[in-house]
Amino acid sequence: MVAVEGEARPAPAPEPPSILSKAFDLLRAFNATSRVMTLSELSRASGLPKSTVHRLIARLIDLGAVEQHRSGYVVSLDLLQLAATTPAGGMRDMAMPYLAALHRWSGQAVQLAVLRQFDIVYLEQIGTPAMPAPRDGVGSRLPANCTALGKVLLAWENLEDLESFLPRPMPMMTTHSTTDVDDLVIELRKVRAEGGARELEESRPGLSAIAAPVVMHDFAVGAIAVTHAPDDELAPQLENALRDTAAQVARVCREDLARGKTHWFPHAL
Repeated sequence: MVAVEGEARPAPAPEPPSILSKAFDLLRAFNATSRVMTLSELSRASGLPKSTVHRLIARLIDLGAVEQHRSGYVVSLDLLQLAATTPAGGMRDMAMPYLAALHRWSGQAVQLAVLRQFDIVYLEQIGTPAMPAPRDGVGSRLPANCTALGKVLLAWENLEDLESFLPRPMPMMTTHSTTDVDDLVIELRKVRAEGGARELEESRPGLSAIAAPVVMHDFAVGAIAVTHAPDDELAPQLENALRDTAAQVARVCREDLARGKTHWFPHAL
């Protein structure tokens, strides 16, 4: 059949998912609450047929990405090693002594995160008996607008551009979450001016936080937060201690980049 000029052409059929995309769907089925999964559980969680899961699991075991564990399967520790080789993983390694010192001094939970699109990704979480680290743990994502970490990271972006790109409305995790983009940008300008951000039960009831950016070359490569219960009486020096910690992490990261690693920096220098 010859297409008539001006006639609307049907949209091309979407390509079927590749084996690689199915393998990643399968790997993403694992999570902090389902660390060991059976074939049937993986099939349900990934939405893939059991026969496909069986074939993919066998190949992922051969590649060292998945291991057998009693009657089920687990993500291989080889993937942990791969994730640790990222520049963000390197920043986490350099930050650990300073995060641990802040944790000991404050007696509060401490977190380190980076920004990916409009989410934060946790690189480290050091909990306390009163404020344990969330079960979703390291590597998990939360909407940036709902956390002190995310707000301080967004505040060091170009706010004029950011205002155009942010989804409307922003995600909501609790009734305290800021979902209006205009309100959020006003808050981010204040965060930038003050050099830090606060969170009051915006990501989870019963959780508050203060955060400071790890700034290098006028760009926030990461952020550090101290989380606490809303009614906790915090040490008056805590904000200064948090900012000092972020500055120390930025300093050791700058020193590391100076050793021939400037191409690791997320922006062109």
